[in-house]
Amino acid sequence: MPRLGVLGWPVAHSRSPTIHNAALAALGMEDWRYQRLPVPPALFAETVPALHRSGFVGANVTIPHKHAALALADEVSAAAASIGAANTLSLYADGTIAAENTDAPGLIAALERPPRGMRTLVLGAGGAARAVVWALREAGASEVSVWNRTPERAAALARDFGVRAVEKPGSADLLVNCTAVGLGQAQSPPQEATGIEPSATELEELNQLGLSFDQVGEYAYVVDLVYRPGSTGLLAAARRHGRRTLDGLEVLLAQGALSFELWTGMPAPLDAMRQAAREERVA
Repeated sequence: MPRLGVLGWPVAHSRSPTIHNAALAALGMEDWRYQRLPVPPALFAETVPALHRSGFVGANVTIPHKHAALALADEVSAAAASIGAANTLSLYADGTIAAENTDAPGLIAALERPPRGMRTLVLGAGGAARAVVWALREAGASEVSVWNRTPERAAALARDFGVRAVEKPGSADLLVNCTAVGLGQAQSPPQEATGIEPSATELEELNQLGLSFDQVGEYAYVVDLVYRPGSTGLLAAARRHGRRTLDGLEVLLAQGALSFELWTGMPAPLDAMRQAAREERVA
């Protein structure tokens, strides 16, 4: 039985199994299975090379393993090499591991309009941020700025890609959160009416991102790679300001479809994947 999975620590929050198993079912690939693979960083390098012996043919990679995934691969795509991180591994029967990055094209595919000519701000300096910075630069953004709570990390990422590191979040047309802020905080769906004060939880999340509630309203388009039931504090604030938003689930669907097609050679059934994700979100 061919097996697929998602490697992370933690990984219990991941909706990838729901999305990919729905895709497999829609295509009648009943002998395939996709599962969560919780692997701590200390065991990652020894676990991944052994996966093919258990029938695994591919795996997605999430926090905190995207740099490590690239390092252990035998074959690396041009995009993954340029980004310096991988989120998709193909595992071959001879033990060879191939690394790809579908985060970058997934983000561009999920956006309602291309970022060409936009001033953009990326929050974070990890593997996801590297993919986003590379994608925005390659897609023709007029400006790409990077902010991180640890300025040295933002400066290092900016140097790698020839973009700008900033000491604090400033104005931009497009804001993309690539940090894990908000990932572990449960929140009911936000009320969309105007005049509602943000909750203490939302303000705490914004503070961790170096933002104020009012400042969020300065961004025309806000993207949060974090996905969870309800809304993140960042997206809740943006919606209350009437700004366009995109949550991490849509980005996950887009990059997941690319991974699925790479592993199976089959067109990804996006409608079935999206429906499954939405049903799980409501449940």
